[in-house]
Amino acid sequence: MFKIVKPSEIDTVIGTEVGVSDWVTIDQERIDKFADATMDHQFIHVDPEKATPVFGSTIAHGFLSLSMVAGIPFEQEIGMVLDGTKMGLNYGLDKVRFLSPVPVNSEVRIRMKCIDVTEKNPGQYLAKTEVTMEIKGIEKPAFVAETLSMFIV
Repeated sequence: MFKIVKPSEIDTVIGTEVGVSDWVTIDQERIDKFADATMDHQFIHVDPEKATPVFGSTIAHGFLSLSMVAGIPFEQEIGMVLDGTKMGLNYGLDKVRFLSPVPVNSEVRIRMKCIDVTEKNPGQYLAKTEVTMEIKGIEKPAFVAETLSMFIV
């Protein structure tokens, strides 16, 4: 369930974790579909025979992993939303670092922490969230990103 925050209580969530998703498997079919959608058919993603000597298996595209930030929180209803929100928009990213490759058939999850919320205009709040994708059984995360969302209340 989303953490619903009143605009007057924003300070209570800054610096806190606002959600952790369930584990999701990144299988070869998902990787292949992403390769087709983006025209990125580099062998490390789509050719197990060539990728295995390099990474032990094929690996997910970094941008595939990152793109899941748009879906997992909404599908699983994790994260934060401001009370009375009429619309939420992806506003961009401030920073992304890809730290570990995601091997095919890995289970991943997203951990979200509110960094800041600023009222940019009356009824328009810009939220910055630290998003970390964890890989089950691997210490270093797949990525850490600072995402931006605009809430219209």
